[in-house]
Amino acid sequence: MKSTMQDAPLLIRDIIRHGESIYADKKIFTVTPQGVDEATFFEVSKRSERLAAALRRLGVGPGDRVATFMWNNQAHMEAYLAVPSMGAVLHTLNIRLFAEQLAFIINHAEDQVIIVDSTLIPLLAKVRDQIPSVRHIIVHGPDESGVLGETIDYESFVMSEPAGFEWPDLDERDAAIMCYTSGTTGNPKGVVYSHRSMWLHSLASTTANSIAMCEKDRCLLIVPMFHVNAWGAAYTSFLAGTELIMPQMFLQGEPIVKMIAQLRPTISLGVPTIWNDVLRAAADAPDADFSSLRGILAGGAAVPRVMIETFRDRYDVDVFQGWGMTETSPLAAVSIPPSGTPIDQEIDFRVKAGRVVAGVQVRVVAEDGTVLPNDGKTVGEFEIRGPWITGAYFGVDDPDKFRDGWLRTGDIGTLDGLGFMVISDRTKDVIKSGGEWISSVELESTMMAHPAVFEAAVVAVPDDKWTERPLCCVVLRPGMSATPEELRDFLAQRVAKWWLPERWTFVESIPKTSVGKFDKKVLRAQYADGALDVVVIG
Repeated sequence: MKSTMQDAPLLIRDIIRHGESIYADKKIFTVTPQGVDEATFFEVSKRSERLAAALRRLGVGPGDRVATFMWNNQAHMEAYLAVPSMGAVLHTLNIRLFAEQLAFIINHAEDQVIIVDSTLIPLLAKVRDQIPSVRHIIVHGPDESGVLGETIDYESFVMSEPAGFEWPDLDERDAAIMCYTSGTTGNPKGVVYSHRSMWLHSLASTTANSIAMCEKDRCLLIVPMFHVNAWGAAYTSFLAGTELIMPQMFLQGEPIVKMIAQLRPTISLGVPTIWNDVLRAAADAPDADFSSLRGILAGGAAVPRVMIETFRDRYDVDVFQGWGMTETSPLAAVSIPPSGTPIDQEIDFRVKAGRVVAGVQVRVVAEDGTVLPNDGKTVGEFEIRGPWITGAYFGVDDPDKFRDGWLRTGDIGTLDGLGFMVISDRTKDVIKSGGEWISSVELESTMMAHPAVFEAAVVAVPDDKWTERPLCCVVLRPGMSATPEELRDFLAQRVAKWWLPERWTFVESIPKTSVGKFDKKVLRAQYADGALDVVVIG
């Protein structure tokens, strides 16, 4: 027996239609050097129709790749709506990649058009003569440099066409967006998201067991729109009626503190390194006001317990972690404490990587492929599958990343019976000392609870006796001091004795990847080259 339900495709165009009609007066705010620009969902929707019509006139057809090289702003949102809905594929370019990697992914994706913010022209100019597939460059903002050759002015381009573009009928499994991994090892790999996967991912983001984005919310979108679909917020906003605050290049602690006080977001999304800087800036800002926030979603790296405690105790703001990756669109788990959890125990759940959201399945697997029990104790690699999890990379055969239809995440940890994940390390970062694992993530989180420590990163370094041992790299807070012995004594009260690092180094800053995570491969290379001043204590 078959059902009699209507079979409508899940297309991004219908997310646009819903947002522009049901939430027409909701707004997108873009922070600029001159102030804050505002536009309603209806206005942004109509401008996206004009953009689609102009791109079609330019020769962009079904499946063609249109890239963006942009900050978080209204124009970037217009591209998010227009490009996939017209049947083309939006390719968000990471503005923080090295020039060689940037050229590689543009060529690998065969981008035909690039929309670039004028402030980023110098970065794109470095690869302009290396990207032969690109036929047109559209510049958003004033461009008087001429370094990119002949370009098209974005505003004139958009306004050259009337609104009313008729979104085509598409297959919901058609490609909508491309995003490449950050390429921390080897070349970046492309992941292609479908209209269907984006629809389902957006629905998951509205549930109370995940991010719970809704009409009552105003979201400060700190996570870059070039990073995994802005964690899904662009489409979820139109689906749920959530207003967006776009910070552009103003991503330091001080301007973010001002944005929160002035624009009153209820929720914000960003990586822990940003939130650490926000806390630093807020401590020196007597007018810091976080009272509008119902919560902060932090992801991309482990959130230190002390950060969650500080936001809770000082500002009465809940921090919850989200876990995912480029390959998972990215929402896969969120650290919402179970119903009935005593208030004094909630933080024990918030420090976990997250609880598996409905729609995806996660399992823990041993090196030999054996599926391990969900007992919260047995350590293995997380594998995941679901309707918004990639099944392959674009144009690259990488069978080692997949097993029996499951994506191998490269994250190591435990899974308990309630679906909570605890990540102890990445497979490439795990410290194997004397045959036992040491969690660099837990050491870092614990170390950052010391009042003198601003940031701490732990990496594995060779050891003659134990094969590998941890090296602790520390950034001290301005005006504060601490010795390796003091820090080791602090750790000794909180972790196993055999975890305690013998090697310590103090640095001015921890190198970061293009998406704000600690770049541990750089630290390992600096150690191997003798570039770090390392103190060894017994």
